[in-house]
Amino acid sequence: MTIGKVKWFDPKKGYGFIVGDQGQDVFVHYSSIVGEGFRVLKDGEEVKYEMIQGEKGYQARNVTQLGQGAAEGQAMA
Repeated sequence: MTIGKVKWFDPKKGYGFIVGDQGQDVFVHYSSIVGEGFRVLKDGEEVKYEMIQGEKGYQARNVTQLGQGAAEGQAMA
């Protein structure tokens, strides 16, 4: 598992990017976030994840939020 920070995440589109531990951009889709219901990530939040090489670059899976707990169920702004 790798630890990184959320670069940005668009809850309306359901995806964003994590900055990996070596500075690489890692794509994250909401379906890769561990949890129930509607799942989002907050910009700047620390996450733990598995990184795989996809067709278009690095992708995160099994993303777990560190710190204040899951942001699941939050309404979109």
